[in-house]
Amino acid sequence: MKVYIIGAGPGDPDLITVKGLKLLQQADVVMYTDSLVNDELIAMAKPEAEIVKSSGMELGEMVQLMVDRLKQGKMVVRVHTGDPAMFGATMEQIALLRKEGIGYEIIPGVSSVFASAAVVGAELTIPELTQTVILTRAEGRTPVPELEKLRDLAAHHCTIALFLSATLTKKVVGELLEAGWSEDTPVAVVQRASWPDQQIIRTTIARLEEDMRKGGIRSHAMILAGWALDPEIHGKEEYRSKLYDKTFTHRFRRGVKA
Repeated sequence: MKVYIIGAGPGDPDLITVKGLKLLQQADVVMYTDSLVNDELIAMAKPEAEIVKSSGMELGEMVQLMVDRLKQGKMVVRVHTGDPAMFGATMEQIALLRKEGIGYEIIPGVSSVFASAAVVGAELTIPELTQTVILTRAEGRTPVPELEKLRDLAAHHCTIALFLSATLTKKVVGELLEAGWSEDTPVAVVQRASWPDQQIIRTTIARLEEDMRKGGIRSHAMILAGWALDPEIHGKEEYRSKLYDKTFTHRFRRGVKA
C-alpha cells in the first residue's frame, strides 16, 4: 500500500506532469490542497473518484483518511501545489504514514519559482553574472535556522527566489540592503504564476515595497531578485553562454577559430 504524492504544478492544469496526470485519472481517492490547486485539474479525475478538500483539515485527520481508504483497497493520491519538495509540508504527512506502515511515491511538479521565471522570460543563471540560485523565504512567524538569515544568504550576490514572503517586503528590502545589494537591483514579482489572473510587477529593491502595495499583492507571490532579472539583460553582449559559440569546442562539435 502506498500514497502517491503528486506535484500539481503552479496553477495552469496543463503544467502537471504526464505521470502525475495518469495517476490522478486512475485514483479512487483524490485529496488536494483546495486553497492552492486548480479545480480544473482535479476535475480531470474519474467521475466516481472521491474528492477530498484538505484546506480545512488538520494533519492527523488527513493522514487517517488516507490510511483508511488505502486499507479499503483504494488507490489514493495526495495532490500538492507546485513541487512537493519545495515548502510542500509533506514531511510530516510522510512521517505519520510511515508509522502506519504505509509507503509513498512522490511525483515531482513544476515549482512556482520556475513558472515565475518563465512568465517573465528570465534565465536565472547568466554566465559571467550569476551561476547560483538560492531558494528560500524571509523569516516571519516561522523562524529560519541561524545560518540561513536572508542577509547572510544574500551576501553571495546571486539570484534569490523568495517563497512565502509577500507580506515581509520591508524585512526583505532591509536585509538585501544590509548584504550590500544596490537599490537599483532588479526584482520581478509574480503573483499566481500561470493562472489566468497572474500579475507581474517589474521593479527594483528600492521600489519593491511600494510597488507591491500598489499592486495589492499580499499572498501567492514569488519574488525573484538579482541582476539576472534585469529587463535589459538580452542586450548586454558580455553575458553570453559559450555553449553555442562557434569557437567553443565540445565532444559533439569542433569549434571554429575566431
